[in-house]
Amino acid sequence: MVKFLLWSILLVLCWPLALIALVLYPLVWLLLLPFRLAGIAVGGALSLVWALVTLPARVLRL
Repeated sequence: MVKFLLWSILLVLCWPLALIALVLYPLVWLLLLPFRLAGIAVGGALSLVWALVTLPARVLRL
């Protein structure tokens, strides 16, 4: 909702820039999608390593 409100203000102030932003936003999102997926994969791998490292402490605590 905030993005739409900011875009509406931009549309009133400078409509050509708002239209360019409207066209470029999906393209930028598509370009950044592989980096987002890589971040999810790296985060999952690091969580797995952390779980394996802390597993002995969890077992001994029981």
